[in-house]
Amino acid sequence: MTTTLAVVAEPDRGTTPDPARRHWRALVLVLLLAAAVVTASLLVGSRTISPAALFDSSHPQHPIALARFPRTALALAVGAALALSGACMQGLTRNPLADPGILGVTAGASFAMVVAISFVGISTLTGRLFFALLGAALAAVLVHALAGLGRDGATPVKLAIAGAALTAALTSWTSGILLSDRRTMEVFRFWQVGTVGGRGWDVLAAGAPFLVLGVLLAAYGARVLDLLALGDDLARGLGRRVWLDRAVVGLAIVLLAGAATALAGPIAFVGLVVPHAVRALVGAHHTRLLPWSAVGGALLVTAADTLGRVVLPPTEVQVGIMTAVVGLPFFFHLIRRGRVSGL
Repeated sequence: MTTTLAVVAEPDRGTTPDPARRHWRALVLVLLLAAAVVTASLLVGSRTISPAALFDSSHPQHPIALARFPRTALALAVGAALALSGACMQGLTRNPLADPGILGVTAGASFAMVVAISFVGISTLTGRLFFALLGAALAAVLVHALAGLGRDGATPVKLAIAGAALTAALTSWTSGILLSDRRTMEVFRFWQVGTVGGRGWDVLAAGAPFLVLGVLLAAYGARVLDLLALGDDLARGLGRRVWLDRAVVGLAIVLLAGAATALAGPIAFVGLVVPHAVRALVGAHHTRLLPWSAVGGALLVTAADTLGRVVLPPTEVQVGIMTAVVGLPFFFHLIRRGRVSGL
């Protein structure tokens, strides 16, 4: 009698990475990085403070720590909003160069704020926020209207050209108003370079409702953008109201980009670079791309603001300048490596 032994080979667990394990590892790594960036933002500056000053109200450096808390919170909120709006804009327009700064949204918000200060006499932050959102919305509509003229509609190239043209025009008009109105220049000059310094909790509180609503609309639009990426006809075949979906995502972009610009000024490259970097890591599905872009944008702006405090002591380099310095070479690197799809 012959006995046959069957040998069943166990799968090689070392060759097939566990997706859940990779997800948790990435989450832990991001949490550690976020803790490091936030801690550095609170402790590092023209004057480095002791960690004890964060919690001890009797510590002589505690007032400095209190002043840095709202600055750090504003940097996190503005960075997340800009990156999230850029990711939504790239998905909505199917344009890898889409960004609130390139498509005129930021310039529209800036121009509307200058008009509000100079001609309407708006002095409250809430009033400026309203005008910034209105200007951002009108600029977005005008860019799409200009790009939609002629054959083929609003193609990615036509959107980029229309956005660049409108940005140049609005920037020129903004400069003209500032040069002719000294009072508005005094109010506007510290804002126009992009900064999160010198802001208190009241600034973040004024913009929080718009930012929260923008985040909620963007979360709703994550699955919508994945369907729109398949084409409008297919999305309609799946029962979607394409015009309504586009309007919701567009409103999210206006709220996020307009509020962030009103709170901190024009900060470049965050909405352009961060989504591409995140897309290279987590893929193109917007259900993953949008939340990770928000996290990446928050960390980038906060780290850039912290670096700007120490790079040229004793003065500070504004965060709008630092993000351009950091973002432009990184974007060139992405293009050279072929990571920017569609270019």
